[in-house]
Amino acid sequence: MTKSASPERVALRLSRLGFAEPVVAGQLLSSENLGLWDPAANTPPDNAAAVTVAALGRAADPDAALRSLAAVLAGAADAEDLRAHLREDAQVRNRLVAVLGASRTLADDLAREPDSWRVLAGRWDHGLDAAATRLHTAIGADAADPVRGRRGAPASVADAGPQLHRAYRRELLAIAARDLAGELSVDAAMNALSDLAAATLQAALAVAAQETTSTADFALAVIGMGKAGGAELNYVSDVDVLFVAEPIGETSEVDALRAAAALAAAMMRVCRAVAWEVDAALRPEGKAGPLVRTLASHQAYYRRWAATWEFQALLKARPIAGDLALAARYTDAVEPMVWTAGERADFVDDVRKMRRRVVERIPAETRDREIKLGPGGLRDVEFAVQLLQLVHGRGDPSLRLKGTLPALDALRDGGYVGRDDAVSLADAYRFLRSTEHRLQLYQLRRTHLVPEPGPARQLLARAMGYRPDSRGNSQAVWEAEWALHGREVRRLHQKLFYRPLLEAVARVPAAELRLTEAEAERRLAALGFARPHAALGHIQALTAGLSRRSAIQRTLLPVMLEAFSDAADPDAGLLAYRQVSDALGNTHWYLRTLRDEGNVAQRLAYLLGTSRYVAARLIAVPDSLRMLADDEQLRLRSAAELAAVMGETAHRQEDAVAAVAAIRSVRRAELLRIGCADLLALAHPSDVATALTATMDATLQVALDVAMGAVATDRGLDRLPIEFAVIAMGRLGGAELGYGSDADVLFVHQPDPTVSETEASGLANEVAERLRTLLAAPSPDPPVQVDAGLRPEGRNGPLARSVDSYAGYYERWSSVWEAQALLRARPVAGSAELGNAFVKLIDPLRYPRGGISAADVREIRRLKGRIDAERLPHGADPATHTKLGRGGLGDVEWTVQLLQLQHGWRNPSLRTTETIRALHAARDVALIDPATADALQSGWQMAARTRNAIVLVLGKAEDQLPSSGPALVGIGRALGYPASFDPGQLVDDYRRAGRRSRRAVERVFYGTDSTASGAST
Repeated sequence: MTKSASPERVALRLSRLGFAEPVVAGQLLSSENLGLWDPAANTPPDNAAAVTVAALGRAADPDAALRSLAAVLAGAADAEDLRAHLREDAQVRNRLVAVLGASRTLADDLAREPDSWRVLAGRWDHGLDAAATRLHTAIGADAADPVRGRRGAPASVADAGPQLHRAYRRELLAIAARDLAGELSVDAAMNALSDLAAATLQAALAVAAQETTSTADFALAVIGMGKAGGAELNYVSDVDVLFVAEPIGETSEVDALRAAAALAAAMMRVCRAVAWEVDAALRPEGKAGPLVRTLASHQAYYRRWAATWEFQALLKARPIAGDLALAARYTDAVEPMVWTAGERADFVDDVRKMRRRVVERIPAETRDREIKLGPGGLRDVEFAVQLLQLVHGRGDPSLRLKGTLPALDALRDGGYVGRDDAVSLADAYRFLRSTEHRLQLYQLRRTHLVPEPGPARQLLARAMGYRPDSRGNSQAVWEAEWALHGREVRRLHQKLFYRPLLEAVARVPAAELRLTEAEAERRLAALGFARPHAALGHIQALTAGLSRRSAIQRTLLPVMLEAFSDAADPDAGLLAYRQVSDALGNTHWYLRTLRDEGNVAQRLAYLLGTSRYVAARLIAVPDSLRMLADDEQLRLRSAAELAAVMGETAHRQEDAVAAVAAIRSVRRAELLRIGCADLLALAHPSDVATALTATMDATLQVALDVAMGAVATDRGLDRLPIEFAVIAMGRLGGAELGYGSDADVLFVHQPDPTVSETEASGLANEVAERLRTLLAAPSPDPPVQVDAGLRPEGRNGPLARSVDSYAGYYERWSSVWEAQALLRARPVAGSAELGNAFVKLIDPLRYPRGGISAADVREIRRLKGRIDAERLPHGADPATHTKLGRGGLGDVEWTVQLLQLQHGWRNPSLRTTETIRALHAARDVALIDPATADALQSGWQMAARTRNAIVLVLGKAEDQLPSSGPALVGIGRALGYPASFDPGQLVDDYRRAGRRSRRAVERVFYGTDSTASGAST
């Protein structure tokens, strides 16, 4: 006789197969009832038994599945048939074991009614018609007869409720088993549960109709809302509905509504006893309003009183039970209202506030475990999708879908959501829904709360099919997936739900999203397009076809057109946008950036419609628009930062031409960055001048290194036997560059002892000429004009001089105007030691001890008068010429420079190259009064800002403020005036500042102010 294996050996073997209670498992498996284990061999008696034991071991809770299986077999009248299916039918085995291990409640149902296992065998049609037929058969009613009054009721009212309950649970078992066995996708399970709910509502109406006593004749329709309307129900959920009724025949409206309300209330009681709560709180006026209304009453309410959230709820409204023809009339009537709700004032903000309120109401101690309402949960996905639908669905009927996943697919296909984002959201939604299903199936209890870490969470993970891997046990693997999906949902919810594009699209009336060609031209003209037919051509070119690119453009253009209309030149803006789009349309990031990244689309439209300067640079290198997505990308950079980038870029090139071209490319990007930051009010006007100067400083520094290296290479030298420095002059020296400024410089060198003065001079002049040539060479990037016209002897003198040569010239020939020009001299590139030596040389000239003579003052005034008379362009308006006009840049700068020449020798604070700093110093040492200083500063800053704005708008250097026209409007917008400002206001403001400044100039520069007249004593 074969000796049985010891209980310990059996327990060890079964624990390895997954049983947590192996001793009890061994007893049950070895029992006559199951016969799945041979204790003597310590193994299943045959392959069929081995497969069944293995299936039990894979269950979410192997021990619970085994106990329940034993109970089902013990109570089954046809136990042998069930055993045969377990051995021979893999589908029945997998379905049954999966249910028994994951749902305690459904396992108990099977134990009470063992014959229910047959719903697990073969095919089970989960469609609405099939489910309705089975439920109505169970209660003895006609499923095909719509409920009107009391017709179609079951034959036996007393038994109908319990019969419907048992039939409902069999349907639920059939769905759950196939779901848990992996035969149904999450989508299919939600659809099946939604069909079951609709069939149950219809059957419950038939039961309820038998209880009513009214003789009124009426039609009652049940409208599915929420998850029921979206066909995305879970296993245990309230079913949200609305009721609509209409009288039939001679029945009055009052009698019909009273009888319909009684029938609806009875149906709700039946459903509560059979399956779940029916919630009608989404009806007009909520629980305070009547349970049932007529169609006309519903319409009147939504037209006059409905809140934003009610239209969001109606997004999912669909006929679900009762009189489906009436239900269809209801949805046909209310749907147009849904798709205009997005045009309500503050609509987008209302939806966002509603979502925030939901989160705020979650108890803090459970917020992180709330799979439905918490951050990163189901509601985040649903709210984001619904908001996108309500905004964009006004003009795109393809988005008018009830379910979250179908709507997300449509948003992806229409280009409203990126492909990767749509996949991430859909995956997360399915994961969260599957988690919700498994949580509810365990006890068929309505819950959205993930259990604390421990056995219950381990059971959840196994019920969802997770198994141990490198991340840990099943629970750890599930937790890692949950964290990943939660992060993605939070990220994408913030990205989509708070996308600035939504507000902009919502502000565009729905009628304007669907215009005929003639209507479109009229609308474009109304928006301010001077050439609406040409604009329409650009729009048609951008949106033609069925490509994803065209679809996204159709989303963007309503917003872009509104933004162009706020710009000074909508036509130029749209043309530039088309040019940028043509250049980048097939680039994967371009349209995605406009659609998804902050307010890039609106920023781009404003920039292109305002500034030809920015438009030209974007069209030349359109990938630069990425910087509009992030304010940090528009941060102005220092000369040191730029020089490092330029140096690294130049170092990678093969020759000097390519190296300087690379430097200029970096400069072009920086000029674009500065222009964008300036126009978008992300930079202070004084910082703009500093940034433009820093860009030129860095360009000269790195380009000089390249030029010196190139000359050395040409001469066959490792390095040149000279020191070389570039001295900034004019606006560059004053750190006051504008967009249209050239680089005024002096070149200075110092020979090594190993070379002669003549040879050193030749090398230095070659370096200077090479530097100027390389920076001004033809290129897609803006040229850098290096002007050495302020050098001794002007254009007749050598480009570069030694320090000694400068000293000799200034000692013998220097005039007061040269001393005045040297007030702005500042070393900018090359040898710092040589630059400092040059500054030491010129300081006595520009800050002469005792100040300048009365004759020199008269000479400066004479020169100023000559420039005012001769250099002002013919036809220019001296009141609005920014450089040479009254109270403009020249007036203020000559005034400040006169004070520096007179008083700089004894006031160190005046020894600065910067106009405003010198002006403040003069005020602080009481050379001028504060009011005069303020007038001079206001005039100078107004002229400097206006001059920059002119270049930004026109795309070219210009000093004259236009008196009228689109250019004046653009300049005003560039200066920060509001979209609807009167252009004349800008001219008035400029003239007013100029007049104040000119009066101050006349007092200080021309001697009417006693503190600043004549030579210092």
